[in-house]
Amino acid sequence: MAGRTLEELGLAEAPRDHPLLYPGAWPTGSALLCGDRMLPLDRLVHDDRVPVLAVGSNACPGQLRDKIGRFADDRSVPMVRTRVSGLAVGVSAHVSRMGYVSASPVRSPGSSAELFVLWLTPWQLAVVDASEGVPLPDGNFRRAWLPSADVRVVLTDGRLLPGVHAYVNAHGVLRNAEGAPRDHPGQWPLLEELLEHADLRELFGDTPREFTDRARVDAELCAQGTRLFRELGWVTESGLERYLT
Repeated sequence: MAGRTLEELGLAEAPRDHPLLYPGAWPTGSALLCGDRMLPLDRLVHDDRVPVLAVGSNACPGQLRDKIGRFADDRSVPMVRTRVSGLAVGVSAHVSRMGYVSASPVRSPGSSAELFVLWLTPWQLAVVDASEGVPLPDGNFRRAWLPSADVRVVLTDGRLLPGVHAYVNAHGVLRNAEGAPRDHPGQWPLLEELLEHADLRELFGDTPREFTDRARVDAELCAQGTRLFRELGWVTESGLERYLT
């Protein structure tokens, strides 16, 4: 088997094990994730699979390997780098049991970003859905279909995808001082900023490391943090709610 291992490429560490690294290391370009290796990709579109946009740790091969490898029969996932317009990466309005505050897509007509599209088999899609809590009425995310008329996803060869699936946070997203969805700056600076508020420090401690250590072992504490975001008036809509079914 050709290619290089995730360890060799610096892509092996998963945010579920190292939450302060969230969203984790991403590949530099399109590739085929196959177990613990990254292989060359022979094509950018896979008509027998489902396109899913990754805006957070799903674009980290170490995280994706752990999700797919535990449950799915097929461990290979084409990861295709794309240019996405009309979308930005916001901050989920919930505290994850993994110990971090995750990313969530937000509607942003003037924005563009380089993000990965994962081409998943139906079984892999079910596995990733479950990891995002999609089948559960109280899950943190809902999967939405984003059509190209509103969110343009362009491949490196110039082709436009007709649309992609994306995981939209069911709780909404955190807002900035102007009331618009805020950007996700990475886990450490985000937690430093959030912990400037005394109520969050009382729950999660004074440092990002204390935050993640406490959140990872206490589901009710995570739920308290999620409720506090809303009580503080920090939550707004992502702008993608109309795509949810």
